[in-house]
Amino acid sequence: MHTVGTVALGTTGTTAADVIAVARDNARIELTDDARASLAAAREIVDALAAKPDPVYGVSTGFGALASRHIGPDLRAQLQRNIVRSHAAGMGPRVEREVVRALMFLRLKTVCSGHTGVRPEVAQTMADVLNAGITPVVHEYGSLGCSGDLAPLSHCALTLLGEGDAEGPDGEVRPAGELLAAHGITPVQLREKEGLALLNGTDGMLGMLIMALADLENLYKSADVTAALTLEALLGTDKVLAPELHAIRPHPGQAASAANMLAVLAGSGLTGHHQDDAPRVQDAYSVRCAPQVAGAGRDTMAHARLVAERELAAAVDNPVVLPDGRVESNGNFHGAPVAYVLDFLAIAAADLGSIAERRTDRLLDKNRSHGLPPFLADDAGVDSGLMIAQYTQAALVSEMKRLAVPASADSIPSSAMQEDHVSMGWSAARKLRTAVDNLTRIVAIELYAATRAVELREGLTPAPATRAVIEAVRKAGVEGPGPDRFLAPDLAAADAFVRAGALVAAVEPVTGALA
Repeated sequence: MHTVGTVALGTTGTTAADVIAVARDNARIELTDDARASLAAAREIVDALAAKPDPVYGVSTGFGALASRHIGPDLRAQLQRNIVRSHAAGMGPRVEREVVRALMFLRLKTVCSGHTGVRPEVAQTMADVLNAGITPVVHEYGSLGCSGDLAPLSHCALTLLGEGDAEGPDGEVRPAGELLAAHGITPVQLREKEGLALLNGTDGMLGMLIMALADLENLYKSADVTAALTLEALLGTDKVLAPELHAIRPHPGQAASAANMLAVLAGSGLTGHHQDDAPRVQDAYSVRCAPQVAGAGRDTMAHARLVAERELAAAVDNPVVLPDGRVESNGNFHGAPVAYVLDFLAIAAADLGSIAERRTDRLLDKNRSHGLPPFLADDAGVDSGLMIAQYTQAALVSEMKRLAVPASADSIPSSAMQEDHVSMGWSAARKLRTAVDNLTRIVAIELYAATRAVELREGLTPAPATRAVIEAVRKAGVEGPGPDRFLAPDLAAADAFVRAGALVAAVEPVTGALA
């Protein structure tokens, strides 16, 4: 297991960069002294309440619809252990390792806030499990995005108890108790409130939001590049990208996308003056309005990032320990703020995929491509060129439209109507991950088509940034024009190129940093 860096976790939340570092780069976690002190102080409050005869939710009562039952001291350890076991009820395929690491780290972030009443040794065990590269087995289905991501977090808490299954750093799934023993980690014996505190957060949906935002930042820049290449291949005009035109409709995302496209097209010999060869007053919407569509998605991302930053600074638990010593019930575990932006991003991603597919189709249609061969084929009729690549792109776009249907507009009551309105934020996050994967493939197909189309414009000189892209993508194993060949490997190579951020990396030495 390759580890990159160390993340210090204190009482005031964490950053998106730290979440990515832990989830994807296996960064080690260290608890700060102020986190340990805050954990100890909050635990003293819980212990004092536990000693009193008055019932306190989560400390000396049952949970959810069973909260009316007072639980005596002799059963409280069993109560906390039972909530973890009973709530670890997920089903379906395993979710990705990076998602599990993100949700565990974010739960630990809230634990370290000092608002949960969890003992310092429990927090340290959570850090030890992550640092050892042990990943609990978490399943696709089980969270309604309210009262936290209950089932996913319960499977993680079960690992802390030395129960259930987990994946070791070698990738092998084994009983969690064996993995803890192999790494010298003592299983946790839960006390009052601790089981509940390990389950009650928006951590899974937030982790997936943060990783989606990181991936989409690369994809929106990549889509600006492919849109510019398509405009160039179609001999379109870059006059619509002029900053003064975007200044009079001052959406920041739109201006950023237009500036990116203009930077990529700087010095092109294909744009503008070729309008007389194929008279066009205006380019089609999919070309002309690329900055408006991509820009709206960028502004949606900015709002989603704001929500994520607020959630990263939050302590989400129920009940919470307040500085004045009160332990109060609340509804902060409701996932609506996160669920909404996850759905917003799926809508924006679907639209970006849709407009990219329309540009690709235009490149392939001899009636709209302004002199390019049908389907960019070598010998049309004998060769089919990129005909079916566009079919694949269309299938992906269609799937993305289905994924854009909001999960957060749904709610199914649970817990005997105690939890009678839920966010479905976990579901919104899961479908967004699929949408981001599909968008990567869609952008890759436009890249594949646009680079081939530019190369077919013999005698015309593309922009320096375009030449850099073509050189880099060919070095990456994506072949250029020629007779028909097995297409799937080329598309897979283009997908890997975009996914790794190599497309953005190819243009930025020429254009400077893209917005």
